[in-house]
Amino acid sequence: MDFDATTIRLFLHVLGASVWVGGQVVLGALVPTLRALGDDAPKRVARAFNRVAWPFFTLAVVTGIWNVMEVDVGDRSTSYQTGLFLKLLIVAVSGVSAFLHTTATKKSALAIWGALGAVSALAALLFGAMLSTSL
Repeated sequence: MDFDATTIRLFLHVLGASVWVGGQVVLGALVPTLRALGDDAPKRVARAFNRVAWPFFTLAVVTGIWNVMEVDVGDRSTSYQTGLFLKLLIVAVSGVSAFLHTTATKKSALAIWGALGAVSALAALLFGAMLSTSL
């Protein structure tokens, strides 16, 4: 077992994804409790979460690019290449949806973008696991 750049790269990628995805799951589960604490509580907690989540999303994206650079994608199967393309697309949807959620002003938009952001974050995590098992 080696402690090398690959270990650090994968650790940082999993850390970024864990905070991004796991944080959304936890925050989503806490919304009913936060609403009971006051009308502005969910918004205040979400803003605090964003200060943590976005740097970790950036970490996941940067280390994801590093991951792709370490794989000779051209030598991989068509299935792997398709999975990688879909994961990258889903990551983009996750980031854009989360951003739109943070800028939404109507409750319906908050709900739609929040749900799409969370579902796409979970899908990106799933595709990442699928890709890692096919290396």
